Amino acid sequence: MTQTATETGIADADRILDAALMHVPFDGWSEAAFRAAAADADVELSAARALFPRGAVDLAMAFHRRGDREMAETLRAEDLSGMRFRAKVAHAVRLRLDLAEPHKEAVRRGTTLFALPMHAPDGARALWETADAIWTALGDTSDDLNWYTKRATLSGVYSATVLYWLGDQSAGHAATWSFLDRRIDDVMRFETLKKQVRENRFLKPFMAGPDWIAKRVRAPSGTAPADLPGRWRS
Repeated sequence: MTQTATETGIADADRILDAALMHVPFDGWSEAAFRAAAADADVELSAARALFPRGAVDLAMAFHRRGDREMAETLRAEDLSGMRFRAKVAHAVRLRLDLAEPHKEAVRRGTTLFALPMHAPDGARALWETADAIWTALGDTSDDLNWYTKRATLSGVYSATVLYWLGDQSAGHAATWSFLDRRIDDVMRFETLKKQVRENRFLKPFMAGPDWIAKRVRAPSGTAPADLPGRWRS
């Protein structure tokens, strides 16, 4: 069966990314690694550039998104019905890092790349996409301000855990999972505090304004342009 141009492009992109993972531990997410990967994948450099216009930066983003997809697919195939929601989130973060373990050095190099000021927005986008992938796979149905706060909070937990994981030498990354549990505990304590404030009859009036605003913020719709963060309910 003849492949379509799109299918050929996807296959080429996958081969380039697979090839790049052999070079990134030595050359980082660099132009040298990008060129070597295109050559190893037997893809013309011009065609590789069409697939990854910014070269190694787009290649690093593709690597990160592949990990998100693998995590989401695995989560959807698992039966997590017996787990509390807090445990589900911790499990998802741990799964994401376990899947990345074979290419830990590529993750380390990516962290270095996205720490550069010129690529910091890409790094922030990658973190947000991972948090969104986790919440979506776990069945999050929020469509108001909570949609944003959940992903912003998890982005912070995930980024801190990744940095800890990269330097963790403990057996089975036990120290990382303890660190992750502590960060999630911190988030849960904050959520409990917010609930107590809202239920306190003395403090509740002070939340009227923020709550009014929060109820009018909506998550991005499925048909909204990708560059719009959300919408305002009139």
